[in-house]
Amino acid sequence: MNTVNTLRVCRRCVMDTSDKMLTFDENGICSRCREYEKRIAPWWTHGVGHEQTLNRILHEVRSLGKGREYDCILGLSGGLDSCYLLHLAVTQWNLRPYVLHVDAGWNLPAAESNIRKLCGKLGVELHVKHMDFDEIRQMQLAFFRTGHAGLDVPQDHAFIAQVDSMAEALGVKYILNGYNISTELVANPASWYDGAGPSGDKTYLLDVMKRHGGGRTKQYLYTTGFRHKFWLPYIKGVKTLTLLNYVPLTKEQMTDTLVNEYGLAVYRQKHFENLLTKFIDGWWLPTRFGYDIRRAQLSSLVITGQMTREEALEILKTPPLTDEEAAALFSEVARRLDISEEALTRLYTMPHIRRKYRSQNLAFALGIRLYALLGLDRRIRQ
Repeated sequence: MNTVNTLRVCRRCVMDTSDKMLTFDENGICSRCREYEKRIAPWWTHGVGHEQTLNRILHEVRSLGKGREYDCILGLSGGLDSCYLLHLAVTQWNLRPYVLHVDAGWNLPAAESNIRKLCGKLGVELHVKHMDFDEIRQMQLAFFRTGHAGLDVPQDHAFIAQVDSMAEALGVKYILNGYNISTELVANPASWYDGAGPSGDKTYLLDVMKRHGGGRTKQYLYTTGFRHKFWLPYIKGVKTLTLLNYVPLTKEQMTDTLVNEYGLAVYRQKHFENLLTKFIDGWWLPTRFGYDIRRAQLSSLVITGQMTREEALEILKTPPLTDEEAAALFSEVARRLDISEEALTRLYTMPHIRRKYRSQNLAFALGIRLYALLGLDRRIRQ
């Protein structure tokens, strides 16, 4: 499927009308760019001027963690943002994070190497939660059978649930989250996932499993929006902190630091540290649906002044993966899912049916809106 030539593109960033909720003003500037100027930029100021707030937060984290082995928990994926967050937490902020990596069985060797190098040089203990891959495989197949674009929910949900659970078990009151405006300002369009539910929604996962033969899971840990957004922060007092938004940083700066100080390998694209997300983001979504998530990633860099629109458009001229890379990934994903390549091809070519699943979509949508109004969500979501 190739709809690139028929889509309207913003004249400031590179978001296009594959995002069905995108609107434009009389100058051709999209609603994402306008929201940044109105809601995000006045507070963020490119991370400048937040020193007092950051120091207050860090003092609270250290004080509440005094006498404990850890004063916070940090989920380390091996990607750029979480790696740089760990670097700052240890070398600049004098924090003692419990470093948790959730291994769903799809790590690429470069990610494993990066995680080991970073933790080794920083002298922090790495705690790895290995998921039951047979359960992950069953869940992943069930999501492929939905025909929807949101295929990485089993991994995303597991990450949220495991970090939340471990924070409560350890008694720490702070979760360090690598989200940052600088590289993740623009979220993937919600319209891409019409009919699906939020990745943090247990109701949605269970309905997909029930309807598509996923079977019962015994080891997999579920969570809910109520637990994640209300019970933990407001009843248990566990706060999620996005501290990268309080310091000046750029993608180039983060990359240079991690390469020069730790010898970490650079991934060609965000989320390419994971075989499955590399396959989904680099080939499945662009070719099956016409969704190129690089538009959101590159638009984040354009809007925040780290790249020109022309540079972003030039990057988009080349597919994320070569035909040879895509073919190799296709074979490997089929092998790991324990299905034939013909079976995976049938999933790829199935009709685009917008099935509706049980979910807590309304509650999540209201929660996101409330968080945005309260200044607790600094991401542009549509």
